[in-house]
Amino acid sequence: MPYFFYIARDKSGKKITGSEDALSAEELASRLQARDLIVISIIAESKEAKFTLAESKSKFKRQHSRITSYDMVLLCQQLSTLLGAGVPIMQSLKIVSRQLASRRLTRVLLDLTSDMENGLSLHEAMAKHPRVFSELWVNLVESGEASGNLAQVLNRLADYLERNAEFQRKVISSLIYPAILIIVGIGALLFLTVKIIPTFANLFEGFNIKLPLITRAMILISKLIRSYFVWGILIGGILIFILRSYTKTNVGRKRLERFLFSLPLAGEFFRALIVERFSSGMATLIESGVPILYALEITERSVGNLTVAEIIRQIKEEVRGGKNLSLPMERSGFFEPMVVQMVAVGEEIGELSNMLKRINNFYHDYVDMFLARFTSLFEPLMLIFLGAIIGTMVVGMFLPLFQIAQLR
Repeated sequence: MPYFFYIARDKSGKKITGSEDALSAEELASRLQARDLIVISIIAESKEAKFTLAESKSKFKRQHSRITSYDMVLLCQQLSTLLGAGVPIMQSLKIVSRQLASRRLTRVLLDLTSDMENGLSLHEAMAKHPRVFSELWVNLVESGEASGNLAQVLNRLADYLERNAEFQRKVISSLIYPAILIIVGIGALLFLTVKIIPTFANLFEGFNIKLPLITRAMILISKLIRSYFVWGILIGGILIFILRSYTKTNVGRKRLERFLFSLPLAGEFFRALIVERFSSGMATLIESGVPILYALEITERSVGNLTVAEIIRQIKEEVRGGKNLSLPMERSGFFEPMVVQMVAVGEEIGELSNMLKRINNFYHDYVDMFLARFTSLFEPLMLIFLGAIIGTMVVGMFLPLFQIAQLR
């Protein structure tokens, strides 16, 4: 017989939760109403306390093995909803584990349930899976458990994760089209250089004419590319490998970050991305009750940029010494005056999290606008560039044909 978990209220408004056997949810609702209870929700549940991965696989035939950002958003939203409805945390984890499409995340939830049955708190169980639950997750959950507002904290975290996932999707989708144009353009140029130009060069060798300079240059470039193509790919691969290995070191990564920040237009874009991430994380942490020093420490480790992490570390030390957040932010020289001023106002009126949200919204819109303008300008510029190159190649190949026609 099916097993159901129910949430109801009595005549005095007191919330009552429990679980019973019933043929259907409708039968259980009628039974509860006969006891003068007002039914809020009824959730189908398994009678067994344990939930195995094999059961999960039998219910979801289209599961995937990886853990996507949207899997984490769904997990956070469902946990927040169930906890907000009064469902106990252990029961909530078991229910959510049935709804997930990720096999790996399902296994992680089973581990969480097992660890909590052995006496660990939720944040302690999550801390055992650092590749799945970031420090932001763990610390926010710890804050929610300590304050008794875990459902509200998870709801804020779900909003943060959803906003970040959507933001990353926009950035990636905006850069896909320019990348495709570049790849297609390079492919077209290589095809013309390797296949078309040698065909014309063989044709011109049968005629006793002096080739124009542009034609000779193109034939020479074509010969060099065909002769050293494999070597070029090999050397290029080695250089890329060396560069990637160097940028994985702290010194190399910092130099790369400083170089990116120094670029004329791209530097502003990368700076805006970092400020957007900083303000979003800080707003979520402070709004959830995390002390500002702890919030700065978490943000320092999760910002994803060594140069900015050092700046945040210096800011944290000055705040620990008793200074306001806005003063060391201004001294760092990284944050724009508008950001510093808004943080100062937020500290003065006690609305720092709201001000950080406004900063986040501003930079979110700025990045969207930058990407929209970049893609709208990149297409015509790329087409003009490719048109000029291909046009030059066509002219270089057809000029000798005119000379040949005049000989006849």
